[in-house]
Amino acid sequence: MSQATVYAATITGVEALPVEVQADVSSGLPGFGIVGLADTAVLEARDRVRSAMRAAGFDFPNARVLVNLAPAPLRKHGTGFDLPIALAILTATRQISTQLTSSATAVGELALDGTVRPVTGTLAYALAALRNGHALIGPEAALVAAHAVDGLRCRRLDNLQDLRRGSLEDIPMRAMKTPRCPQADLAEVAGHGVAKRVLEVAAAGGHNMLMVGPPGSGKTLIARRLPGILPPLDERERLESALVHSVGGLDEASVLSGVRPFRAPHHTCTAAGLAGGGSPPRPGEMSLAHNGVLFLDELPEFSPSALQTLRQPMEDGALTLVRAESRVRYPARFTLVAAMNPCPCGFLGDPERTCRCTEGQITRYNSRVGGPLMDRMDLVVRVDRIDPDLLLAAEPGEKSGAVRRRVITTREFAHARGGLSAGLSGAALLEVCRLKGTTSRVFAETARHHHFSGRAVTRVLRVARTLADMDGSSNVTTAHVAEAVGYRGWESQ
Repeated sequence: MSQATVYAATITGVEALPVEVQADVSSGLPGFGIVGLADTAVLEARDRVRSAMRAAGFDFPNARVLVNLAPAPLRKHGTGFDLPIALAILTATRQISTQLTSSATAVGELALDGTVRPVTGTLAYALAALRNGHALIGPEAALVAAHAVDGLRCRRLDNLQDLRRGSLEDIPMRAMKTPRCPQADLAEVAGHGVAKRVLEVAAAGGHNMLMVGPPGSGKTLIARRLPGILPPLDERERLESALVHSVGGLDEASVLSGVRPFRAPHHTCTAAGLAGGGSPPRPGEMSLAHNGVLFLDELPEFSPSALQTLRQPMEDGALTLVRAESRVRYPARFTLVAAMNPCPCGFLGDPERTCRCTEGQITRYNSRVGGPLMDRMDLVVRVDRIDPDLLLAAEPGEKSGAVRRRVITTREFAHARGGLSAGLSGAALLEVCRLKGTTSRVFAETARHHHFSGRAVTRVLRVARTLADMDGSSNVTTAHVAEAVGYRGWESQ
């Protein structure tokens, strides 16, 4: 009887948990079994491993082969176990040296000809290997992304035939090629001075924003310019966002280059599509927009159940999915930008076209969003159609680069006094606002007059603090409070 152990990992949430792949080859009736709460994809590895080993010139043992995935209570899923299972069997049958797999975590899917293919979640596996002090064994296509993890050693294995050389050398780290990701420029938006101002406030403070206006007024055009005026991702944010994208099966090269995510799901997106889920669980649109922008066009057309999933992540910056067999936590700190028509026909309040909707239709349409979600929108702006002469004039506006520099300056000022206002509340928020006597009295009277909730008061103060940061002011003045109140359009009218 021969035994061997190779280290692997399985993804839970956005974290890869270590797994020991233990192979036992003993005499008896020939068979190949896998135990340890393996899902269908892992169980199918039996056929892939057998064919890949033979294609690479190795002998599959004509004996009883048992593979145990430990710890047993942890559910294992994915095709990434193909490679460690093959390595464990080859080591147990002494066809390769134990030195090839010592102090290493292996991950990869096997083709029938022995080729090793990358799997989703490479960055999660790389971080797991680094925590355990291991090198990462995998194909070159996977190891390129893994090089984003500083201090990780990588061993390249593109085909099982490469094991016949008797050694796997650590490959040097190579800088990833930065993809060219052209950003939509704010200068392309004609007119809409107020909307551009609100967009800059949202970027400067990380505030949620809602645009209301008739069809074709430019709401989507404006929303897609927000990532271009946001500062690039820092090193910590890059790795956080890239990890979510890697686990979600998306290309992480863009966020690793510093480009903030911009997710714009269709209004037919389900609650699970926004929050995440499935079997095995995968991150949803909210998590894929982590450290970036989540844009919801035609907001009332989303199902009410899907919209209500936004409420808790908007407050906490993360969400926890609890299922019968698992409990996973996904990061979800994003800036929400939404757009909607004022009524079903879209022309309520339009100066040129008459709304044909009944009062009941308007009420039902707006009630689909719900008061609790609307209460979490810091900024609301009306976006009307602009004059055709202004469009045809094609006079360039202010470029995104200039606005981005102001946003970065504002954020630097905010961090110098303690952090962005969007993350403050309670005593900490009141301390940084430093409301004087007159300003405090005016705001209290305004809040009572418009029946602001406690959350609304907090969010108005956050916006006012951001406006003060944009002016480089240490105190929040009455003018800042008045402008912030004006941006809560549905409550201040």
